[in-house]
This record gives sequence, C-alpha cells and structure tokens, in this order.
Amino acid sequence: MFYVSNTHFSFEELTRDFAGELYFDSSVTHQAIKKLYATDASVYQEMPLAVALPRTVEDIRRLITWATTHQVTLIPRAAGTSLAGQVVGNGLVVDISKYFNQILEINPEEQWVRVQPGVVRDDLNVALKPFGLMFGPETSTANRAMIGGMIGNNSCGLHSISWGATRDHLLEVKALLSDGTEVLFGKPSSTEVKSNSLQQSIVQKLSEIVSQNKSLIREKFPKQSITRRNTGYALDALLDSPDLALDLPKLIAGSEGTLCFVTEAKLHLLPLPPAELGLLCIHCTTLHESLLANGIAMKHTPLASELVDKYIMDFTKNHNEYRHNRFFIEGDPAAMLMVEFGADTREEVEAKAAVLVAELKLNQLGYAYPLLFGDDSKKAWDVRKAGLGLIRNLPGDVQPVNLIEDCAVAVEDLPDYIQDLGEVLQKHGVHASYYAHAGAGELHVEPMVNLKTSEGKAKFRAILADTAILLKKYNGALSGEHGDGRLRGEFIPFMMGEEVYALFREVKQLFDPKGIFNRGKIVDTPPMNEFLRYQPDQINPKIDTVFDFSKQESILRLAEKCSGSGDCRKTHITGGTMCPSYMASRRERDTTRARANMLRHFYTTASSTPASSEETKEILDLCLSCKGCKSECPSSVDIAKMKAEFLQNYYDQKGVPFRSRLIANFSQQMRLARIAPWGYNMIFGNESLRRIANKIVGFHPDRTMPLLHRTTLEAWAKNRRSTTASPKSKVYLFCDEFTNYNDVEIGQKAIMLLEKLGYEVVIPKHIESGRTYLSKGLVKEAKKIAIQNVEMLHGLISDQTPLVGIEPSAILTFRDEYLDLVPESLRDAAQKLAQNALQFDEFIAREIDAKRLTSSQFKTSNKVIKLHGHCHQKALASLTPTKKMLSLPPNYKVQLIPSGCCGMAGSFGYEAEHYELSMQVGELVLFPTIRQQPEEVVIAAPGTSCRHQIKDGTGRKAKHPIEILWEALRT
Repeated sequence: MFYVSNTHFSFEELTRDFAGELYFDSSVTHQAIKKLYATDASVYQEMPLAVALPRTVEDIRRLITWATTHQVTLIPRAAGTSLAGQVVGNGLVVDISKYFNQILEINPEEQWVRVQPGVVRDDLNVALKPFGLMFGPETSTANRAMIGGMIGNNSCGLHSISWGATRDHLLEVKALLSDGTEVLFGKPSSTEVKSNSLQQSIVQKLSEIVSQNKSLIREKFPKQSITRRNTGYALDALLDSPDLALDLPKLIAGSEGTLCFVTEAKLHLLPLPPAELGLLCIHCTTLHESLLANGIAMKHTPLASELVDKYIMDFTKNHNEYRHNRFFIEGDPAAMLMVEFGADTREEVEAKAAVLVAELKLNQLGYAYPLLFGDDSKKAWDVRKAGLGLIRNLPGDVQPVNLIEDCAVAVEDLPDYIQDLGEVLQKHGVHASYYAHAGAGELHVEPMVNLKTSEGKAKFRAILADTAILLKKYNGALSGEHGDGRLRGEFIPFMMGEEVYALFREVKQLFDPKGIFNRGKIVDTPPMNEFLRYQPDQINPKIDTVFDFSKQESILRLAEKCSGSGDCRKTHITGGTMCPSYMASRRERDTTRARANMLRHFYTTASSTPASSEETKEILDLCLSCKGCKSECPSSVDIAKMKAEFLQNYYDQKGVPFRSRLIANFSQQMRLARIAPWGYNMIFGNESLRRIANKIVGFHPDRTMPLLHRTTLEAWAKNRRSTTASPKSKVYLFCDEFTNYNDVEIGQKAIMLLEKLGYEVVIPKHIESGRTYLSKGLVKEAKKIAIQNVEMLHGLISDQTPLVGIEPSAILTFRDEYLDLVPESLRDAAQKLAQNALQFDEFIAREIDAKRLTSSQFKTSNKVIKLHGHCHQKALASLTPTKKMLSLPPNYKVQLIPSGCCGMAGSFGYEAEHYELSMQVGELVLFPTIRQQPEEVVIAAPGTSCRHQIKDGTGRKAKHPIEILWEALRT
C-alpha cells in the first residue's frame, strides 16, 4: 500500500533555476518516479512529496531554501539500500547518485581521497588499485553502495574487524547546513570560522553537551568493546576528543542525513590486502558450535570471520548462478564460519589456517575445513554476500524481515546472546536465518514474519521490543551498521535512557532546528510498524496469466521477491549483465528493482487504473529483456518474463501497436520479402532508402538492417546430400528464424562443420522459436508456437539425439519460456526436450569432454579471439562451453570481453526511441574494447543481434564461433 501525503505545494519557484531533474506533478512520468522512491531495501513504503536529482551544489542549496520556506523535510538518498527505512518518508527525496559521482582528488602520498557522495565503493577501489590503496569499509552491497550512504549509516562490512568502519576513515566532510551555508567539518578549531554563524554555534554548544555529560554517555552507551555501536548519535566518539571541531566527521558518520547535507568527503585509505588471501570454511553441525568456533578464530587475528547458516546455503542449490558457487560445501552443515587470513605467501596463509584448524579439532569444533584461494574464495564470498537476497526465495507470505539483524554484542557474549535470542523467537513462534559478522559480534538475524497480516504486524514490533530487553542484559547495541532509521528509532529511549535521548534531540535541534534534514529518523520517529509495504489482511486479486507462475506462486509473488537490496545498481566497472539500461543511464527508474516495485504495486491493486497501467509500462519500457536479473539477482526476479506478461495484458485492453506486431511477425515478413529478395535488399542496402524505410516503421534512421540471403537455410539443406559416410551420431539442428533468412551462411557452415566432424545433421520439422513474439509481449502467440514445437520435437529429441541450436536466444527458449508456456499435459515432454536442447557450443564441448573430438582435427596456426557472450547465454547457460569450443584448435587463445549486454537486445536497439540508449550500453565496455584490438584479433559473438550491434558501433565484423571453428578445420 502507498501512504500518500495530501499536502500540496507550489514548485514553480524551485523549478525556475533548478539545473537537475525534479518530479512532483500529476503526470504519468512524475507519479511513476515518486512511487519508485517510496521504498528502499526496507519493509517501509510512503509516497514522497517529490523527487529531486540535483546536478550542482547550488541545486541542493535551492532545495534547502525551498524546504525551509515550505517546512518540508529533505530525504537524502544514494543507492537506496538502507534496511531501516532511512530514505523513506513523505518529504522531498534528494537522489545524489546520478550527478554527484565524481572522484575529485587522489593523494597517494598522504593516503587519502576526496569524493562526491554518489561514488560507488567498489568503483572507487578500482580507481585506487593502481596506487596500491583502497577504501576499507566493505559492505555486502559494496558493488553499488555509495560513499554518501556509507557515511549516513557508518557502514562497516565483512572486514570491519581489520579494516574498520566508515567513521574510522572519514577525515573531512564538506556539507550544507540547514541555513544553506557551506561548511567543512574536520578542520582544527584554530581554523577561522565566521562569528555568530551556525557552524560556530554547533561547535561551541556541542562541546558543552559532550563535556557536561561525559559520565552519562559512558554509562549509557553500549560496551566499549563492541566495535559496532551506532545507536543514536555518536557522542561517545567525541568523549576523548582533544579538538571537537577536528572530530566532527565522527558525529556525521551514522547520522543518517539528519544533521547536514554532505556534498564531499575526504577519506583515509589503507594499503591493499596482502598478496595471498585464503578463506577457511569451517563446517559445523550446529549454529552454537559455529559461534564457539568464532571465539577461537578471533584469537588468531583473522582479516574476517563471517557466518552463513543452512537457510542461505540451501537456497543456493537451485539458483541459476549461486548453485555453481557452492562447490566447497561438504555434506549438510547447519552453519559455516568463513575465516579469512592474509599473508605474503600462500604457505604462510596455509600455516595460519592449520594452526586454527588444529585448535578447533582439539576443541571438537567443525567437521570439514576446506581452504580456498583466488576465484574459489571469491565465489564462496559471493554466497555470503548474497545472503539477504537468497533468503527471499522462501515461498509464501512468511518472509525474512530486517528487524533485529543489526544488533551487536561483545564477541565473547555472542554464543549466549544468540542462544537467548533463539528462546525469544521460539516464544513468538518464528524461525530465523542467521548470517554475517560473527567476528564483530553482530549476526544478521532475520526472523520469518508475515507482514501482510495484523498478527504479523504486531509480532514485528513485539520481537524487536523483546530483543531490546535482551540486548540491555548484554549491554549491547541496537544498531550496529544498518542504522536506526524509522525501524529502531522508537526504541532508542528505552535502550539509551531518556536522558541520553534528550541529548540526541538537542543535537538534532542544534544542527537542524526546523527539521529540514530527514525528519523522523533517529529521533521523533513514527511507530516502527506503521507505513509498511503491505496493507494488513488485504486480499490480493486473482491474476490470470499466460505464463505459468506456479513455481513462484504467482506473478505478484515473483515481483514481491525483490528485497530492494539493489544488486541491479552495480555499474559496468564492477561487471555483469544486470542491468544494462541502468548501467548506461544511472537512473533508479531503469533498475530491475524499480520495475519489480512498479509491478508489485500494479498487481497488488485490485482494479489497476489506466494511469497505473501507463506508469508501469513507462518504467518497463527500457528493460532490454536481457534475462540478467534471472541469474544475477539473488532472488531471481525475472523481469523479462513479467514484462512480457504485462504487455500481453496491456495489449489485450488497448490493442497491439503496428511496430510491435511487425517485429513479432518477423518470420512472416521475411517469407513475404523472399518473394522479391532483391527488392528488400535494394531498399535496406541503400542508405538513403533505408533511412526512409526505417522512419516509416519507427526504427532509427542510423540503424542498418540485416539483409536477406539469396536462399533460406531450410531450402539449401533440403537440396543437398550429407557428406558424412559413417556418422558418429545424429544431431537435430534447430533452424531458427534468424539463421534461416539472414545468417544462412552461418547455418551452412554449422551443418558442414558437424558433418566434417562425423555427425549426421537433420533439420526436423518445426516452426520458428517464438523469440520475436516474446520480446514484444505477444505471449499468447508464443504459447501457440511453444506447444507446436514441443509436440513436433519431443519424440525425436533425446540425450543421444540432441536438438542443437545456432542462435542462443532461439534455442534457449526451450530451456526457459517454453517450460512456463506449455499446458500441464505437455510439461514432462517440454522438460525432457529442454534437457536435450543445446547451444552449438554446448554440444561441441560435450563431445570434447567425451573424447569424440580432439584438437588434431584443426589447424595449428596462432589466433587471438575476443569473445562477447550473448546475454541469454550468460543468464541461462554459460560461456565456458563457448570458450572450450573456440580453444579446440591448439593455438587459439580465447579471451572473454568483460561486457554485459551489447545494447541491441533483439529489436530494442532498432527502435528510434531506444537507439541512443542502445549505443550508450555498447559504449560502456564492448565498443571500446573492440576498438582497441588489432585487425588480426578475431571478434567472436554467438548472438545475431550482438554481431549487428558490433558492426554498427565499431565497424568491425564479428564472427559466430561456428565460423571460426569451420575456418580452423584441417582441409
């Protein structure tokens, strides 16, 4: 449910000189944007008054002036991965992620960097690596977490026991105060400050607050030995400060944007980790056993000590990506402690690990202790980092909730605290997942609660209340690194005492007397179980769909699986496929998360209005249907599937646009064009005529078009005899619509290559794949095609006689969409067909593994091949078989281009309104990498649209791996 403020304001004055973007009115676009910013990664949801994306510091100052005039609060937002509702509210959300993302200065000698708050932590470290430096705090969201948000929450992360928290490295903060003046916190008190200014008042009065309440602060704050202590404002960090003005950044860290608006930060840097890092994975039979092991591990000064429980490990088993990362798990552990050691040599790391293992065995703790290095350890860490998203795969409305996940105690108290907490949860009749920062005394405990019911809503509050009582017993911290926000703020008076809480309110009043900055966070928060995403006891409508969503329970449940963790906000610097449109635009509206949120709202509403349909369609528009989210999102939120379903419903009500129908009916268009192929090629082979034709159908005039071959692959194959005398086995070749009409030569080489290698090749009776219909949302037509193909092929295809495809997007429909399109009566047949529907490279790799193909059949010349994989390959299969196939010639060196989507995405890159974004996506990694290659380097791309995009974007011809292998055959 969206909670909407009824207050109306005039934005005319603000928009007059505002350089950035501002969304506030009742238009479809503005309303959609506001809905997207109504949530973060927490359970809260409240419609903001407006959303601003400032370009300049002056824009932010204008926002402060306007907010002061109208008594509106500004809600600063970076990546929006907050778990306590810090960036949710009915004020004006100020998103600095798009325009405040510059690294301003690096000083290697003094080991500091100056950045804007929208710089991503991992991207920053990529820039720092050549200097042998890094910014230490490392959240599990580090590939999208931004420095501004890390300052706001005082983020810590996996290695905080060795690399510290953000507060430990925040040297200076440049910010705007509530009166609009710019200040630089972190300079000594001797630095000249304007008299009678707000800055001067802050320093003077804050000094009085601290000096007059030292004993109270020491008594009421959590144990000093607890390193993660972030409840309220960090007055305890100023207790021993010889110069409070110098140490003011320590107070800003963890203040959640409630005191000032940060525009720059100067950060202390650390040397890079040791050359060798080893991850010791201690398998335990109980959670308690793993915590006892943690106590011993901490005596050995590891770099990190993190815990993963059975819930998370079990959810990796059937996940498209993470199932490949669980290779190191032995047996069925109840919990695993992941302890990292570093040293200059691997032998030193092994020695450190051996000493710990010996002590663990002496204490009968653990039963398996694999030690991982390099890529293996990275994959194991990825399992740990994906914890929050993975546990969202739990079926049903009882879901893990962020509630008591940020509570911290002293490390020596952790086993007893968790044991006591288990009894609290048992009292409330709930289970929980336990993971994360055991070495810092903080486990992310995620209770399973149904927040869609009144009972669950009450239980949500009761669990936190009982946990707060338990924490006081251990003198622990209610908030360790995720902040108070609107989740835990209500319990600060209980945890810290009314006197300390009064100090916090005094600090807020001192900095921000009119409540301009993020009102209702830390102090004076609303009740913690109000303004939730779901209306209690609401009955959701029954949604009829063409796709079968029963595995995800419903299309609504699939949308709800998005936790908001923002994995889709990583940039091209970090890598991966998800999400290409966001990587190019850096706008929240273009994230997988945004699309899931809009779909969740759309399908939650019993009778969605025409306006909500248009809002949803607009947010889905720039989804390229790359399928990256199906594998890279820990919750496997398949936006491409939901987008196609939504569009089918939309078209049922409003009709199918001409261009969409034209693209979907690609095969029919090509059959018609075959009547006079010379005419088709004359038009689209001539630049002037092509530009006119493109404009007529809604394609961009600069986009070239694939031409028709003089024959079709089906016709060519029918009129020739096989050249294989004694075939090893039979292969059924799926003649997809793109190869049949445009890429005929590739299809011909595929058949001749297979025959030369000793296989009988047969093109069975079938029809097109349906990919073009799926891409345009004509799911009902795709369903008919899926049914026909399964009926025609399932009796022929087996492990011994596989169906082999040339175009990844076509053959992979058998393994993806077909399974959810065919009726139940064909489900088993479709499943069997899917298991034996192989990409060409997968078939060749299988034959290599079976020793039926050897490198002796190929030339020994040297070649370097740069490989760009198709998005669907990366999401639904793997590039490993492609690399193996291209490495069959003995001296071929294959290198993967670290690109995500090419940007073409079927018809997406042809469409006039999408062309520019399509090329921007290509320019992220793919185009620059190809332009850098010498002419003798071969560019390989299995996807037909990828090859076309490479040609249009770089002028280079990319080859299908089939062509490369054919040319490498010994004659």
